[in-house]
Amino acid sequence: YRHRNYSKVIEFVLFKQRLQHSNQYQAARVEASVLQLKQNADSFEEEERILENLKSGVQLVELSNEIGSRTLKFNEDMQTRPWWTPCPEKNYLLGPFEEISYCPPKENVKEEREENMKRAIQRKSLLPRMIYLSIQCTPTALKESVETNGSGGDIDVCEELKCLLEDYTKMLGCSLSDAVEMITEISQGARTSESLGSNLVDWLNFAVFWNAWSLSSQEHWHVLNSLFERLILDRVRSMGSSDMSYCYSDVQVLVQIITEPLAWHSLIIQACTRSSLPSGKKKKKNQHSDQLSSSPISQAIKDSIQLLCSTIQDVSNWLLNQLNNPEDGQVEGFLTTLKRDGNAAGPGQILGVLESFIASSEESEVGNRIFQALKSWNTADTARKTVMAQQRVLREFLQICESKRKLLETLKQQMSHV
Repeated sequence: YRHRNYSKVIEFVLFKQRLQHSNQYQAARVEASVLQLKQNADSFEEEERILENLKSGVQLVELSNEIGSRTLKFNEDMQTRPWWTPCPEKNYLLGPFEEISYCPPKENVKEEREENMKRAIQRKSLLPRMIYLSIQCTPTALKESVETNGSGGDIDVCEELKCLLEDYTKMLGCSLSDAVEMITEISQGARTSESLGSNLVDWLNFAVFWNAWSLSSQEHWHVLNSLFERLILDRVRSMGSSDMSYCYSDVQVLVQIITEPLAWHSLIIQACTRSSLPSGKKKKKNQHSDQLSSSPISQAIKDSIQLLCSTIQDVSNWLLNQLNNPEDGQVEGFLTTLKRDGNAAGPGQILGVLESFIASSEESEVGNRIFQALKSWNTADTARKTVMAQQRVLREFLQICESKRKLLETLKQQMSHV
C-alpha cells in the first residue's frame, strides 16, 4: 500500500468470499448464538433479550436455508489426513470382516462427512427460532387448558413451529411421524437409546420442541419426561463407580443434555409459570389460578419439574462421589489403566512409544533444548495433570447441575402457588 501497489486487494476480496462460504465460519456463527442462549438459559429476561438481538431466530433460519443450497468450503486436505480418520458417525477403523469391507472409497467418505456437517449446522440454525416459537406457544396452551371453548390462539406460531419440526426431523433423516414414533418407543423401553446414534442430543432437542408444540397433551409430557429420565439415568448407572477415564464420553453427553435440551425445556417451563397468572383484577387472577391449578397442564408441569429435579440430583451425586475420591487414588487408577492397555491399541500403547522414544533419545539427535524438555517429561506428572483437568471439568459440570436444580426448585415453589 505504501508503494501504491494494490494487487493484493483482489486477493483480499476473494478471501472474504471464500470465508463467507467456509464451513467453519458458518458453524462458528451458529454456535456463538446457541452458546449465548445456553449460558443464559436460567434467566428468562436475558433469553428474551438475546432472542430479540437474534431477530427471534429468523436470520439463522434463513442461514439454514442458504446452507442447504450452498456449496461450503471445508478446510481439510484429504491428502494429508488419513482417509480413515475417525468421525462420530461411523468407525472407519474397522477393516474387512468375512470378505465384507467396512472401508468405503475415500471420496465417498469425504462427501458423506461434508454432508453430515452441513446438516448439523442447519439443525443448530433452527434452534433459536424454535426456542422463540415454543415460548410464544405457552400462553395459547395455558388458555386452552383453562377454557373449555378456548380459541385456537396464535395458529400461525404453532404452524410455523410444526414446519420447523418437520425440517428438523428431515435433517435427522426421517419424517415427523417417524421421529415421534422413534422417541415414543424409546421412552417406553421398546427401543434402546443406541437407536438415536450420535445425534442423541439433537433427538432430545426435537422431543422438547415437539412437546412445546402441543403443551396441552399429557402424553407428550409423559414421553418427554420418560426420555430425559431414561437417557440421563441410564448413563449415570452405566458409569456407576467407574473412574472418569473410563466414562469421559458419557460425561460429555450428559453435559450436552443438561445444557441444551434440558435447558430449553426449563426455559419453556419458565414461560409457562410466567403466563400462569395473567395481569388484571385480583378476582380474575384468583379465578384463573383456580382453573389452572386443576387443569391437566398444571399437573404435567409440576410432574416434569419434580422429575428433572430428581434426575439432576442423581447426576450431582455421581459428580460429588467422583470429586470426593482422593486425587492420589485417581492418578494411580489412571496409570493402571494405561499400563493395562499397554499391549493393545490405545493410550497405553502410545504412552509406551513415548517412553521408549524419550529413553533412547540422544542430545546430538534432537538438540539441547528439545533433549532437556524430553528428559523433564514424567509419566506420573502427566497423569496427575490429566486427572486434575478432569476434576476441573467435573466441578464446572457440578456447578451447572446445581444452577439448573436451583432454578427448578424455584419454579416448583412458583407452581405451588398456582
